Amino acid sequence: MYEPSDEELKSIEAWFAEYDSLADRGAIERLADLAVFPMNLVTDVPGAYAAVRQWSREEYVEAMRETMGEGTAGLGLRSKRTPRFISQNLVLVETTATMTIENEPQTMHYADLLVRTEGGWAFQTMVQGGWGTGWPPAKRG
Repeated sequence: MYEPSDEELKSIEAWFAEYDSLADRGAIERLADLAVFPMNLVTDVPGAYAAVRQWSREEYVEAMRETMGEGTAGLGLRSKRTPRFISQNLVLVETTATMTIENEPQTMHYADLLVRTEGGWAFQTMVQGGWGTGWPPAKRG
């Protein structure tokens, strides 16, 4: 099992600090700069099964614009992240986030796979339930 150094853990914290800052401002194109495409999206179709697909940069930008609008500032977003290093170049980060929408607290649980690239960390896979409305369920082989 790979044990990350304090410096590696801090690099993940710094990456998410940048991500959160960009998300607050609604800087969707800059968020896309932090990713590797095609990006894997793993989710589920409520009442059905898992759904898996790949997003191009353009699809990611469109989906995030719909989801984030002008940004997440003002939602009182609080995130607790737990990085789990698979190796020195792969880290699965589990997040529990709470935000307030229309005076109602909403909690989400999701995970991101970050990969180390020549330019630093980048996210490549997003895993979160409930994004699959209208998608066909995953099929074997």
